[in-house]
Amino acid sequence: MRIGLLTEGGYPYVSGDARLWCDRLVRGLGQHEFDIYALSRTERQESEGWVPLPPQVALVRTAPMWTAEDGGAGLGRRTRRRFAECYGELAAALCAGNAVDPAGALAEQTPAVEADRFGSALYGLAELAREDGGLVGALRSETAVRALERACRAPGALRAAREARVPDLLAVAAHLERALRPLSLDWYEDDGLGSVDLCHATSGGPAALPGLLARHFHGVPLLVTEYGVRLRTHYLAATDAPPAVRSLLAAFHGRLATEIYDRATVITPGNAHARRWQERCGADRAKVRTVYPGMDAARFAEVGESTESADPDALVWVGRVEPAKDLISLLHAFAEVRKEEPKARLRIVGAPAGPEGEAYLGHCRALAAQLFPDEAEGLHSVGDNPVSFEEIGGPELPTLAEAYAAGGVTVLSSVVEGFPISLVEAMFCGRATVSTDVGAVVEVIGGTGLVVPPRNPRALAEACLALLRDPERRERLGAAARARALELFTVEQNTTAFHGIYLEIVSHTPVRRVVLGETGEPLPFAAPAEAHVPGRWTDPAARVVARGGPGWATDVPVRARSAAPATEGAL
Repeated sequence: MRIGLLTEGGYPYVSGDARLWCDRLVRGLGQHEFDIYALSRTERQESEGWVPLPPQVALVRTAPMWTAEDGGAGLGRRTRRRFAECYGELAAALCAGNAVDPAGALAEQTPAVEADRFGSALYGLAELAREDGGLVGALRSETAVRALERACRAPGALRAAREARVPDLLAVAAHLERALRPLSLDWYEDDGLGSVDLCHATSGGPAALPGLLARHFHGVPLLVTEYGVRLRTHYLAATDAPPAVRSLLAAFHGRLATEIYDRATVITPGNAHARRWQERCGADRAKVRTVYPGMDAARFAEVGESTESADPDALVWVGRVEPAKDLISLLHAFAEVRKEEPKARLRIVGAPAGPEGEAYLGHCRALAAQLFPDEAEGLHSVGDNPVSFEEIGGPELPTLAEAYAAGGVTVLSSVVEGFPISLVEAMFCGRATVSTDVGAVVEVIGGTGLVVPPRNPRALAEACLALLRDPERRERLGAAARARALELFTVEQNTTAFHGIYLEIVSHTPVRRVVLGETGEPLPFAAPAEAHVPGRWTDPAARVVARGGPGWATDVPVRARSAAPATEGAL
């Protein structure tokens, strides 16, 4: 089977998001052939290069989202008129009704008429871009800004849209141009995405847009995986924008998410939190299959098989140091723990995330010195001090597994969390955990740890004390946590789930092309058997990888090589 893997700011770049997950997926499915279609976010990401690619990656094609050559500069009068009509329809769909209310909450349902209007306009622009070699210049033009202005001033437009001023319109038009750059790519011909059996978008938003167009032009089925919902990310990032800009962009991203979910054959959220967002945006429950992220359990095996810890009286926190992790509440909670259990220690293990993280780490150190003034000297290391700030790779904690093994209880104190990776790592290590009830924490933990409200130092302290005082309970919860993690969160379960989903999708998809041999005659059995009946079959015959393609995208041929439905984890 030939898979078109669609990424944005991710695999195969060294600094890509979800790089490890994508790499493990591709390596774990060696029976399939992968073509990578990657959108990069920054010039630096491009310059840092790629990770080593396995032999099943036959082709890599890349395109920058951070810059684009002008396109459509030579559009004729008729084409310009068609562009104005399509862009005007797109803008009207945004102004007529948002996917969010003024407070930023999701609407119960996007009106079907406006959703159809948005989709028709989007595919109309895609067809123009395909015919004329791109629309980057047109999307930046005064025509686009004027069409947006007319939509905002039209009768029935939302109040926030009517209040948009020229700077707001320019900002929205610029954002739409960047978001719609994938329309101008040369990826949608028979030697590109038209030749794959399945498109797998590794996130929503721009990454899924090429998959939408492959489905529109060639009928290629689309699988969308979201471990972090892109629409939610946009809402969180757009809080500082002017109201008109925020409203119009929320409408655009909401409409795009609805279109993606509507056209996708299968949608795979990484947890129930993401699933709820998708369903509120219109995703059909029948299409949705929860597939938890796959993590490497092998490096934690030795610690997990042992019930001993370096210091059973120590609480261990592991992660990136940043305000969302709420180490301030953890330090206040530990001050309460220390009053009850004088032997208790707190080991904070992690590096700061950027300048904000550096400042936050300094604030945490100062608070620790204030809370424990008699023991404040040397709070940077382990010793007689109750609090230590450490990093992986030091003499005390050379590996991540040894960080979890350093204490009897692992603590997560976040106020914002998606899928809690550090919590799963602690579970692999067989550690009892105390966590705040944020993101997917309860879903991950199940009944194998203690969960308390966020920003509640007293509740956090009481839960930590309960486990520090009860070694048998710690051991029992740790063993249950490890068993749960090994069942639900390993690389093997992740790749097995996606293999089953791939076969299921293709088994319901008609064969779309005839493969010709050297004599020009159709090759028998050239299409994978899974196109007819789901099951396990031998590798398909080797295919020749298409090369070349004009435009601002690049394609790099890597190598030509031939290449049980997923189930949801129950809490």
